[in-house]
Amino acid sequence: MTGSLARVLRRLRPGGAKGPADGFDRRLLAPMMLGSALNPVNSSIISVSLVPIGAALGAWPSRTAWLISALYLATAIGQPVVGRLIDLFGPRRLFLAGTALTGVAGVVGMLAPDLGVLIVARVLLGFGTCSGYPAAMYLIRSEARRTGKESPAGVLTALAVTTQTIAVIGPSLGGLLIGVGGWRATLAVNIPLAAAGLYLGARRIPATPASRRDDGRHGVSDLDLPGMGLFSVALVCLLLFLMNPGGGDWYLPVLTLAAAAGFTWRELRARQPFIDVRVLGGNLPLVATYVRALLCYVVTYAFLYGYTQWTEEGRGLSASQAGLVQLPLFTIAIVVSTLTGRHQAVRGKLLVGAVGQIAACSLLFLLHADSPVWMLLAVVIVLGIPQGLNGLALQNAVYHQADAERIGSSAGLLRTFGYLGAIVASAANGAFFGRHVDTKGLHHLAWFMFAVSILFLALTVADRSLRRIGAAEGEPRHTDR
Repeated sequence: MTGSLARVLRRLRPGGAKGPADGFDRRLLAPMMLGSALNPVNSSIISVSLVPIGAALGAWPSRTAWLISALYLATAIGQPVVGRLIDLFGPRRLFLAGTALTGVAGVVGMLAPDLGVLIVARVLLGFGTCSGYPAAMYLIRSEARRTGKESPAGVLTALAVTTQTIAVIGPSLGGLLIGVGGWRATLAVNIPLAAAGLYLGARRIPATPASRRDDGRHGVSDLDLPGMGLFSVALVCLLLFLMNPGGGDWYLPVLTLAAAAGFTWRELRARQPFIDVRVLGGNLPLVATYVRALLCYVVTYAFLYGYTQWTEEGRGLSASQAGLVQLPLFTIAIVVSTLTGRHQAVRGKLLVGAVGQIAACSLLFLLHADSPVWMLLAVVIVLGIPQGLNGLALQNAVYHQADAERIGSSAGLLRTFGYLGAIVASAANGAFFGRHVDTKGLHHLAWFMFAVSILFLALTVADRSLRRIGAAEGEPRHTDR
């Protein structure tokens, strides 16, 4: 794992203490990668702690699913909002504030007396961890602007490999922490991570924005607060409905449509829109990438949470054993990302990734309560291939398709659509498993994931614009649309 990441980093341009004048400043890599990893580590650790949390707090799987959705609900809202703030004010202050909030969330979660307080802690984690990835993408773009060159492809690969490395460590680390200190230790791990992030962010991220507007400053008047508010209302109502679509809350879709209509009306008239819907509407390849991200992560997170819970309750593994079963998935993903990361072309990666997801979903139908361990490992090994291809390809697609002046908010929207997928996956897990995680529920979940994977493949095949990304990697990309 760490060897693969080291090989990626060695491909980057070497430099001195302050970084070379004509190359990427490598001092930025540590805070970039740590900040981007804070959300994935909390996503992966919770996969093995859901069962012990449910047992300790007397909560069914349909209730503990809120621990997943709470984090993603907050992050789905916060990512583009914080991304836009980073576009306007630079990454340093937002990075430090988010990292500090992550530490506070770790304390609240560690001391949580019941499921409600634990859900609050996960909401705080969602908002706290939403600054790292937009800040990293902003820094990559600002370094390209500073040097007059595209940042090395290895930088984007390093971000993807870091996320996957954390995902490798997460389930195994979670199982170890649960064995040593119980499920509360999986929340407490955020305290030292936040401390490290605060130190690195304060020491290495520039104190002022890497680039400024023509007037040399950003004003609070540039913030589209009404647009952000309407966006948040629409997203909250949508996600609450997705969490319980059969609950009879008919008013939630109505409120979602009303808030979305108000948001669109506002953004078309705002002087500095939060999300420029005109530009987004004229950039259909970017919209298609967001939709692909949603579909991709529905399958990814349905596996991460649903399959892991089944290995514990349906197959009878311990939390530590379930974490170890996940290890090959992300190990394979790291190797695949490292080998393919130097090539910016994305279409081939997405096609192979889509087929790999279909194959992995098909293998789930062969599993039963007495399936041998080698069959459990075979499923995650096959899934590791699309895991290593899809995330990297989607990240590279957004980097090349988005307006350079809105790279923070565009990167945030990529994560938002990914978290929408995670919430759909969480809702599917709750719907198909209910009170008990059994093999019948796993097979029903597999049919759902199979259908989503087919749709992901169809959308990729139909999108011809993907052929242009990486076709001429030496040519400068256009930043004005």
